Amino acid sequence: MSMMDPGSQIHYHDTDASKKTPGVLETFRNSIRLAAEKGPLTPGSRGSKNQSPPTPVRALHSPVLSGVTSPLRSAAALFQTKEDDDDQPQKSKAVMRSRTEPSMARLDSLLKKGASIRRSLRFSSKKDKRQDAFLAVQEEAVAKEENEEEEEETCEEMEETYTLPELPPVPLSVMQISKLIEMEVLEEAHLHLLALRAEFQQERLGLENSPVELAKKEKDLSLLYTDLRLKLASIVRTSVSLPARNKGLLVHVARIIQEEDKRAQEPGGLQGSWMDAWREAVDQGARDKVEGVHPEPTNHSNASWLAVHLGLLGKALLEDLEKVKCELRWSYPPSFQVFATYVRAYHTAVKRHLGTLEGRAVELKDLYALLDWIVHRYRSRTMMGSPALEPEMRLADVDLRPDGDLLLTLRDKFCRTVQEDLRATLDRLVELENEEMWSTGKHPDMDDDGFLSSSFHMDICTKVRGNVVNAGHVDAELEGDVIASCLAELKDFPKSRRRRRNDEWVGGDATTESLDCGSFARSSMKGEPPLMCRFHGEFWRRCLSLPLWSEYQVVYINSFQALECHMEECYAGSNPNGVAAMSEEVTWLLQALQDGLQQRFKEDVKPYLRRMMTRKWLTNDDDFDALHARAELLARHCEALRPPHRQEVASTVHLHMLKEYVGQLMKNNYSCKKRKHGKAAGKMRAQCRRIADVFRHMGSQENWLDPVGEHLSDIVGLKNQGDIKDHLQPLLNQYPDFSSRHLMAVLAFRGVLRGREHQRIMCRFNQLRKNAIAMTTGDQAHNPNDRSCSLFGNMEAAVRADCLSDVSVFCFTFVFPGE
Repeated sequence: MSMMDPGSQIHYHDTDASKKTPGVLETFRNSIRLAAEKGPLTPGSRGSKNQSPPTPVRALHSPVLSGVTSPLRSAAALFQTKEDDDDQPQKSKAVMRSRTEPSMARLDSLLKKGASIRRSLRFSSKKDKRQDAFLAVQEEAVAKEENEEEEEETCEEMEETYTLPELPPVPLSVMQISKLIEMEVLEEAHLHLLALRAEFQQERLGLENSPVELAKKEKDLSLLYTDLRLKLASIVRTSVSLPARNKGLLVHVARIIQEEDKRAQEPGGLQGSWMDAWREAVDQGARDKVEGVHPEPTNHSNASWLAVHLGLLGKALLEDLEKVKCELRWSYPPSFQVFATYVRAYHTAVKRHLGTLEGRAVELKDLYALLDWIVHRYRSRTMMGSPALEPEMRLADVDLRPDGDLLLTLRDKFCRTVQEDLRATLDRLVELENEEMWSTGKHPDMDDDGFLSSSFHMDICTKVRGNVVNAGHVDAELEGDVIASCLAELKDFPKSRRRRRNDEWVGGDATTESLDCGSFARSSMKGEPPLMCRFHGEFWRRCLSLPLWSEYQVVYINSFQALECHMEECYAGSNPNGVAAMSEEVTWLLQALQDGLQQRFKEDVKPYLRRMMTRKWLTNDDDFDALHARAELLARHCEALRPPHRQEVASTVHLHMLKEYVGQLMKNNYSCKKRKHGKAAGKMRAQCRRIADVFRHMGSQENWLDPVGEHLSDIVGLKNQGDIKDHLQPLLNQYPDFSSRHLMAVLAFRGVLRGREHQRIMCRFNQLRKNAIAMTTGDQAHNPNDRSCSLFGNMEAAVRADCLSDVSVFCFTFVFPGE
């Protein structure tokens, strides 16, 4: 008996006992059979007396293992020492399951008791030991889970170091360890994995082991470690979203990472740092959470989809970091620096996500929302600077500044979009002017000050002001850039330097300085595309033939003057160069509109002026009345024109009209004979006074023009020809550019064509001119550019041939070639 195997000895005593008490096994079999008939198992699944103990695969599908697979149950059973006694776990499990499934629990208990008796009746094997240990791990995890569910949560920082529990003497099989990893029984799975790794290291040192078996076991270890690392990464990625489920598991995750990094140089493990893998999992979880924030639909809302999305993103960031601070960080040792790691991960994910959003943001409101969120809201007290994250956020010392390249890209894109949006607005305003006024011939409105006005410039100022204010809410730098962009677009608004054909711009160097009312007609006749001068070009093309064209010109002179004043007042301090460049173009437009207004008036009065100083003029006032009516109409228009443009238009037209009126006297179209010169002089004096009155009321500042009518009327109306030479001095003093040719033309109109008096008058005039030239020296020299000397300078004077027959007069003219 002493040499007998212990297993045989146990078998012997069990057999003997069965012979002495033959009813025990029979009673046991009957109880199993009765439980199987009452239980939910199918007949094919009932056990028999020759049946082997339950295999691990079958045990995994039992009700007990179904409870273990629950994440909440598996989390509570981790990091506790396993007892070798099997009776207590079975008892605890039976009690637990009897609350819900009494028949199934009774069946499981009986089956396990039967398996224990059967194992006692035969020899034990290594496989049986592994199965028993695997079953005990599952049962113990369930029992510890129920005990920990009743414990209160405590928020105490984990200790940095810990003592690894004793490794099991016999590790579970590869399949069983894999199943424990799958069920997230991490502590026990890791202990058995370490035991399996220790076996591999011992066998690796032995010389009698087969290289094939070692390679197979090393491959199994690699697969198990890969599964374990993937499982840890999966838990870490979802830990913030499910803190109540995962914070218990994270304790074991942290210990496994610490232990594996300690054993990094030992054979049988994985390459790469487990701590780095944990950080990568944190980063991936942060990316998944940030990219998982969906924008709300905008089909029923006018709000920016991006503003809504960023609001949800900020809320998610704050909630997640609060969970990390209040819950998850207690599951890690201090060396993990959990909060700082999560802050860096979320900040990196946000920067990456913002780069994606930059490509999707195309509208101005979306770009503004993105810039405002990055510059102001991201680090504000409502998000990363929230008091709820202090003092951990301050201690984390993470640089939360925005990406400089991304911010620069967004600024440039915002400014370009502002400019494009303003360009579209300006083009739309021109179309609205055409739809509401030009095409309908609507009369422009008067403002409270009595000036013709339009809301045209107010719409532009409001648009620019809105863009500048929004940019200023971001920062002063962006505000300055937006001001520059708006001024650059306004600079190109009055005119453009390209032609357009078939909706495509061609050329690029064409200028519009010479654009007049005939340029469009000429280009159309040549088959060329017209110059697209934006406002000025569209206005000229659409309104040239309208009866209210002059009124519209007055309206837009007022509008662009107000626009220029507003831009200078608001933005000259921040961008003087941009304002100056824009003002230069607006000044060009104002001058073009003024020239158009004056040119229209000149074209209207031209036929009436041609009939002045003729036989009909002397006997009929119809032409002058029509001329005077045109002047009064222009005066009414100029009354609605804001200064200083009113004075400029009035002065220019006054000079032109009086110069053309007097110029008709120099053409020798008519000669006053038989005492008609008195009547002509009286009419000339009266008409010149009426002209002066109209333009004085209009606002003309050319008062120096008024005496010319009196002087010429005196010369023409004198009865005695000899008295003419005594009235030359005042005329020459007032108008130094009055020449001998002009005097001969006036004398010819007066009827003094030749003779001794004619010679005396011319000699006297030339002597006066000679004395005047001799008296002007140095700084008092005659300035030909002076407007007071420009009435007769370019005025042509027609002289009859018989006036040159007098040699003396011709000689005087030769001596003074400027005469």
